[in-house]
Amino acid sequence: MIQITLPDGSQRDFPGPVTVAEVAASIGAGLAKAALAGKVDGKVVDTSYQIAANSALSIITAKDADGLEVIRHSTAHLLAYAVKELFPEAQVTIGPVIEHGFFYDFSYKRPFTPEDLAAIEKKMATLAALDEPVLRRVLQRDEAVAYFKSLGEHYKAEIIESIPADQEVSLYREGKFEDLCRGPHVPRTGKLKHFKLMKVAGAYWRGDHKNEMLQRIYGTAWATKDDLQQHLTMLEEAEKRDHRKLGRELDLFHIDEHSPGTVFWHPKGWTLWQGVEQYMRKVYQDNGYLEVKGPQIIDKSLWEKTGHWDKYRENMFVTESEKRDYALKPMNCPGHILIYKHGIKSYRDLPLRFGEFGACHRNEPSGGLHGIMRVRAFTQDDGHIFCTEDQIQAEVVAFTTLLQKVYKDFGFTNIIYKLSTRPEKRIGTEESWDRAEHALAEGLRASGCDFEYLPGEGAFYGPKIEYTLKDALGRPWQCGTIQVDPNLPERLDAEFVGEDGARHRPIMLHRAIVGSLERFIGILIEESAGALPAWLAPVQVAVLNITDAQADYCRSVAKTLQNQGLRVNLDLRNEKITYKIREHSMQKLPYLIVIGDKEMAAGAVAVRARGGQDLGAMPLEAFIQRISSDIANKSAA
Repeated sequence: MIQITLPDGSQRDFPGPVTVAEVAASIGAGLAKAALAGKVDGKVVDTSYQIAANSALSIITAKDADGLEVIRHSTAHLLAYAVKELFPEAQVTIGPVIEHGFFYDFSYKRPFTPEDLAAIEKKMATLAALDEPVLRRVLQRDEAVAYFKSLGEHYKAEIIESIPADQEVSLYREGKFEDLCRGPHVPRTGKLKHFKLMKVAGAYWRGDHKNEMLQRIYGTAWATKDDLQQHLTMLEEAEKRDHRKLGRELDLFHIDEHSPGTVFWHPKGWTLWQGVEQYMRKVYQDNGYLEVKGPQIIDKSLWEKTGHWDKYRENMFVTESEKRDYALKPMNCPGHILIYKHGIKSYRDLPLRFGEFGACHRNEPSGGLHGIMRVRAFTQDDGHIFCTEDQIQAEVVAFTTLLQKVYKDFGFTNIIYKLSTRPEKRIGTEESWDRAEHALAEGLRASGCDFEYLPGEGAFYGPKIEYTLKDALGRPWQCGTIQVDPNLPERLDAEFVGEDGARHRPIMLHRAIVGSLERFIGILIEESAGALPAWLAPVQVAVLNITDAQADYCRSVAKTLQNQGLRVNLDLRNEKITYKIREHSMQKLPYLIVIGDKEMAAGAVAVRARGGQDLGAMPLEAFIQRISSDIANKSAA
């Protein structure tokens, strides 16, 4: 007799081994039809999986997160099936699930075209409609190698040959197509209904640039038609907001092949940058941070002491002078400890908060670079707090409150809080980990934050909190963090004199709010779709004349606004006013001032707010009061 325990605690007995599908059928025909997979004692398995001992079981449907992953995994195989049907000479390689979808890499004699992609997607729909069963079988490794070689699938054979000889591998067949996979998969192809192929990109075999360039087809798959449509709509909106596109259109920055992975800031883009940096500098000043500045190039010996030379060397830019090896700093932490160590520190000095707009360089792979979001040269709002263990909780409360205010000022109120706890490989005592994790958790609770734990995701030296903001499209961006680190102070011999007169090690808290300024500005551009709030907009108001007769008055208005500290564009070109209004509106300026004879005679200005809103004529002082209020309140026009 086998006893199956269901999620509600109820139990069902079966006379012998039973499949997941059979258990679902015993519960009800509706569940049996909806079942995509099962979770047996925490492991996701096919519905054909046979349960041979007492087990806990939950039936997975399309409503479950695990069910969506099974759908996407199975759709990747459906993609490979369709490609082999249409292009028999293509060789299949790997096809994993990724966020929101899947991809599959192929080797083929010519590039796939957009027309090919459309044909493949149509073939996928035809194959899915056949509702063919998806069947699993197991082979010995060498038998599987021989099988795929007989099919001409040399990439699959190479993958299997890397598996130990005494192991078995599982294969899944649907119709005429069979693929190597651990599974699980949907029971029938008819379960796959809501998918779309997105694009083709290049990808090196096994991620090694020395290997052949393959063709990677990306797709997305969802449980329902509505979910798919919502995702596609979100992607369309995201494309409109792409910071790279808006960066060109608004003349903010560009990326140049002469310096890949670095940003060339144009005047308007650098004005935006300065708006963010100066705001964050004021945050430092108002919250007890002492701004410091460390060197860009540091001797190899320091990076050896910190462990970066051994573990991070391939991501560092190195140079040499007078037979000494140096590295461009990839982070600011070691430099801050050297500043901390300059002079004796007392317990009365703690907590000691250092902040730096530190320029860092990391040798990111070229394939991973993405506009200003993922670069090789970036600047962080980097801060480090030197404190005692007893001060950690209070510092977390203060930092969390500060971070919430900063995000709100930038327009973000939806924040996700996650606490990453001790990993399997770590240093320090269990007691020290207990205290550090407790301090972080209590700091979040005292700040009124609901949070989730990420077990095992902490650094090897200490736990951390991750602060993730959500933008207007619901996309998450992990920007802020605070991490407990007793390791670097130990490695670099940082000390303070305690109340007892003895030497003690400080705890180092790594903290950032916006993180990389480049990345954060990219997020701001996409969040606002380029329509930045008045306090951040590179140009806050444009002054436009209708005819040359108003030119002198326009100059006077512009000068008055500039004297108020506003960023003004004076446009006296001999162009139709409708053309000038349209052109400046496309630059997404918060305000346009239009001046004709009527406004000049009245000593007034006609004001248009962003979005084409006509605010009518008003005294210049009234407009200054309005825009000054927008800026002071950090609100959009």
